[in-house]
Amino acid sequence: MTAIKHALQRDIFTPNDERLLGIVNVCKAGKKKKNCFLCATVTTERPVQVKVVKRQQTWELRDLTEVDAKDASKENPEFDLHFEKVYRWVASSTAEKNSFISCIWKLNQRYLRKKVEFVNVSSQLLEESVPSGESQSVAGGDEDALDEYQELSTREEQDIESMMVTCEYAISNAEAFAEKLFKELQVLDGANIQSIMASEKQVNILMQLLDEALGEVDTIEGKLSSYEEMLQSVKEQMDQISQSNRLIQISNTNNGKLLDEIQFLVNYMDLSKGHIRALQEGDLTSPKGIEACINASEALLQCMNVALRPGHDKLMAMNQQQLLFAELRDTFARRLTNHLNNVFVHQGHDQSSTLSQHTAELTLPKHSPLHRDLLRYAKLMEWLKNTHREKYEGLSRTYVEYMSKLYEREIKEFFEVAKIKMAGTSKDPKGKFGKRYDSHVKLNMNYACLHGSSGKLTGSTSSLNKLTVQGSNSRRSQSSSLLDMGNMSASDLDVADRTKFDKIFEQVLSELEPLCLAEQDFISKFFKLQQHLTVPETEDLDGSLPSKKPPQAEHRHSLSSEKDIVRLMMNKIFQSIETELNSLIALGDKIDSFHSLYMLVKMSHHVWTAENVDPASYLSTTLGNVLVTVKRNFDKCISNQIRQMEEFKISKKSKVGILPFVTGFEEFAELAETIFRNAERRGDLDKAYVKLIRAVFMNVEKVANESQKTPRDVVMMENFHHIFSTLSRLKISCLDAERREAKHKYTDHLQSYVINSLGQPLEKLNHFFEGVEARVAQGVREEEVSYQLAFNKQELRKVIKEYPGKEVKKGLDNLYKKVDKHLCEEESLLQVVWHSMQDEFIRQYKHFEDLIGRCYPGSGITMEFTIQDMLEYFSSIAQSH
Repeated sequence: MTAIKHALQRDIFTPNDERLLGIVNVCKAGKKKKNCFLCATVTTERPVQVKVVKRQQTWELRDLTEVDAKDASKENPEFDLHFEKVYRWVASSTAEKNSFISCIWKLNQRYLRKKVEFVNVSSQLLEESVPSGESQSVAGGDEDALDEYQELSTREEQDIESMMVTCEYAISNAEAFAEKLFKELQVLDGANIQSIMASEKQVNILMQLLDEALGEVDTIEGKLSSYEEMLQSVKEQMDQISQSNRLIQISNTNNGKLLDEIQFLVNYMDLSKGHIRALQEGDLTSPKGIEACINASEALLQCMNVALRPGHDKLMAMNQQQLLFAELRDTFARRLTNHLNNVFVHQGHDQSSTLSQHTAELTLPKHSPLHRDLLRYAKLMEWLKNTHREKYEGLSRTYVEYMSKLYEREIKEFFEVAKIKMAGTSKDPKGKFGKRYDSHVKLNMNYACLHGSSGKLTGSTSSLNKLTVQGSNSRRSQSSSLLDMGNMSASDLDVADRTKFDKIFEQVLSELEPLCLAEQDFISKFFKLQQHLTVPETEDLDGSLPSKKPPQAEHRHSLSSEKDIVRLMMNKIFQSIETELNSLIALGDKIDSFHSLYMLVKMSHHVWTAENVDPASYLSTTLGNVLVTVKRNFDKCISNQIRQMEEFKISKKSKVGILPFVTGFEEFAELAETIFRNAERRGDLDKAYVKLIRAVFMNVEKVANESQKTPRDVVMMENFHHIFSTLSRLKISCLDAERREAKHKYTDHLQSYVINSLGQPLEKLNHFFEGVEARVAQGVREEEVSYQLAFNKQELRKVIKEYPGKEVKKGLDNLYKKVDKHLCEEESLLQVVWHSMQDEFIRQYKHFEDLIGRCYPGSGITMEFTIQDMLEYFSSIAQSH
């Protein structure tokens, strides 16, 4: 290995100004065993750079973070070097591995500030690498070990250079120079020995002085011993004084502690006479009296919650004081509970709060004055909650019981007025619409009346029970079906009634929302429900006496948050709101099923607002439940329209025209777009649109197939044209596909109707040229068709003579009259169809001329009329009618 080391130094590292300090023969850990050498080198130039080299790969030693020898107790040739990644090696022997790791450790200690971590390396191996000389450090003592090399300091280099300058042969004859230096060293050693011998006299004098100093020290020690004996008696006296002072200090400490205890009891366990008087007889009706009671109750609670120190409970005065505090607490709790109970009962029975003054505006009475007065007792309620939980819960039940009666009375009166106003929107529109029912409505009158509002409008109060809508003069459900709407123009609809209903319903929700929010806010503040509480079960809030339960059962029935407690109380106080709202919704739906559109939008908005404030609040939950009912009514309204379409029957003797449910869908969409503009529940309307339009499409085709008086293409063309126009005008994005489909159906059936109708005026000519085209299709050459007996030139002239200009015009005139009978006036498609027929007629004329030119070339045969003649025929016929 030494020879290899010298060879590598000579051939590789010397040319690069590097010195090889450590080498190990290794192979990579793995299946492929390929040997190589790992070398530890330093540069000869400053600053010194330390490296680990393998062939063409080099790593800076400062990048080395960890050396892992795998096992410190057993011989193992494997080791890892952690650079930017981990390199795993297997040395040819354990000795080489240890030597190389030792070399790395020495280089790290000497040249690097950042120390490499050596893992699983024997401490003995590292200790052996550190010389144990008296003044050698790790940095300086490794020099001999590193290949017996010691670097010269700057001063040593300068001294050697100066000596070499004085000696001319220092470089040429190194041995002579070394011998000269040795001789000079011997001369210096001799001079040092002579100097030491010459200083013997001074050494003797120094020793004599030391002996004299020792004598003086002995004298001083004797005097100190005599002084110590004299002070011994004084020490005993001082010990006695110190003992007395310690006893005095202990006594003072005990007296101070006793004084602190007395001051503690006086300061924290004493209640002033003013506070006692306030608790016993303080005025609970005036603001000053309430403030005094609040201060006194807080002071009492503070005294009762003082953490007593060990031994205080054995003092008779303390026991008496605690009994006084308990008596004051019970007395004041009883006074406070009786007073608030009286307030709650009085408010619950108060008959002055009626809706007589609120009837015109349809508003609920405000409870803010009561809340403001009761909130003055909020701190006392908190004190009662912390001291007398049973009384606190009893007050909660009393408040809920009597306030629920008050709110129930007010809410029923409020909804009674709302229903009266809502029912007041029902008027007799027979004068408006009675004369405009066409034959379709008359045929379906019995079915449509099922969706009217004839009969009695039942309400929740006696006043509403008296309201009736009289027989034939009663108001039919406004646009309760698409059939009805199909026979009323938009101006005929009683928009004012619907607007009035919308305002009434919005007013009801707008009044209920602040009422519930204000009551919920008051309950939270007054009963101090900001913390986790154990509250009575639901039966307690209903007014029944709470049953005694073990602590475990009571804990299971406890509520863990303020929201749960508030929601329980709100459910009891406002238990009639959901019922009244559902009753109002049922009335509105009965008056006009389309009211469900207004209610869905309004209710959705209020639910969304309530959920933004508090998703788990009573208001949000209640409105959400009612919204389900409104959505169900909306879905029922849509289902009714679809059912009426499916049951619609046409008259066999009358023209079909635009079907009632088609115009009905148009007016429904116009109304819905107005109501649902910027609404939160737009998705519900879009789903309804899709259901309705698919039903309209299906039933238009069904009616077209059943029609006997009007051709199927006309029914399809006119109705789908109307649908396409409606969807294009309203621009309902969810129905874009249906709009395109309607246009496609309209175009297809228009073309089909034009083609089928045009075959009648030139029937024989059409048959003749169909035969010509059939012969060509069978393989007969076009120029040879004229040699066919049935299709020769004479036959062609005979057929053409049967259609002179006058006959063509007469046929077209009859065709126009027939088309006019087929088409309805509402859609105004007559001119569109007539123009399409003109284009189709011209196309057929050109086709006939082309066949004549190809099959009868040079014959000179032409039609009896020209294209210009046709244009004049079509124009004059259209103008004459």
